[in-house]
Amino acid sequence: MQSKLLNAMTLRTADRNPMTISPTDRRRQILDTALTSFSAAGYHNTSMNDIAESLSMTKPVVYQYFDSKRALYLELLRFVGDDLVTTVTASVASSNTPHEQTEQGMIAYFTWVANNKEAFALLFESSARVDAEFTDIVSEFEDAAARAIAPFIDANISAEDQVTFAIGLVGMAETVSRQVLRHGRDFDPEALGRAVAALAWGGLRLIGQPNTD
Repeated sequence: MQSKLLNAMTLRTADRNPMTISPTDRRRQILDTALTSFSAAGYHNTSMNDIAESLSMTKPVVYQYFDSKRALYLELLRFVGDDLVTTVTASVASSNTPHEQTEQGMIAYFTWVANNKEAFALLFESSARVDAEFTDIVSEFEDAAARAIAPFIDANISAEDQVTFAIGLVGMAETVSRQVLRHGRDFDPEALGRAVAALAWGGLRLIGQPNTD
């Protein structure tokens, strides 16, 4: 499943004449450029002037769309997080059996990461982890992903436990992604998704089953 972030990224090579780009596309173009800048240099080392220069525009033009660097960063976090959650939950919802849902959810997650490495770095490997407000937004999306996945955990357990185990699945996918990206490893999203899903499914299928020991 293609991430909508890829559609925004095509604006980078679009005609940058302000008279030929709509305000909506201009806003998306600023978000795209900010994504590259923030993921590479971090929040504190990136200025609005850096972003404006990358777009060959003046800083006041950027401020017409975003009141501050912080406002731009917050909107970017929400945009990226929403895209990840939407991508994974759509894949899970379109699957049939619990095993297939686990597998397709993992494949969708790793495919999104492979296609959006800068976006993943913004969420999990950057300033989003040291600022309280930024961290809260990332946590909200982690919880949203878990709550969207939880109903598909087919086990004889409470709804609260379903969410708990779903958080574990989200955390597993995040940790594996951080590891492979941090070490610059090439990976096949489908193969990695199936492997991690197999590991997760080995435990999920036992949830709610009686202990025979």
